[in-house]
Amino acid sequence: MANQTNTSANYANDLPLNAEDERKIDVVGHAGLLLIACAIGLIANWVGTGTSPLTALPGMATLYVACIVGLALARFVPFYLPGVAWVSLIAILITIPGVPGAAWVSEKVEHLNFLALATPALAYGGLALTASEFAIARRSGWKIVIVAICVMVGTYMGSVVVADLFLRLGQ
Repeated sequence: MANQTNTSANYANDLPLNAEDERKIDVVGHAGLLLIACAIGLIANWVGTGTSPLTALPGMATLYVACIVGLALARFVPFYLPGVAWVSLIAILITIPGVPGAAWVSEKVEHLNFLALATPALAYGGLALTASEFAIARRSGWKIVIVAICVMVGTYMGSVVVADLFLRLGQ
């Protein structure tokens, strides 16, 4: 048992920790990267839905501002909350019915298709594998493949059951 603990401790120490501390994030540098992501998102939205980039631009600008405000909060607020949580919180707050401008925000963001925006990001995430991730996969061995298959099949089957339940309730 002690040998297993020692092995897992060594395994954790072998992994490089290159994670960026969000409290030290360069908001200005990330603002430029977000502009590029927004441009790609507008093009993907145009191709996927046929909505003109000029029509979708106000909604994308609103998302951009929510992202920048969320990153700034993650950087400057004295307690830690991940940047994605801040961005989500800002997006939720600006779309709550009754909040001034919420109807306008909802109307403008309605021109954006989530799947069209998520597809390029997910494709990049799938292609952006690092050497440390390959090293983890090599150390994990063949057992991780079985676990991954079980998780995917279980998630799919769970989704099928939930969808079937809701479809039957709707009839």
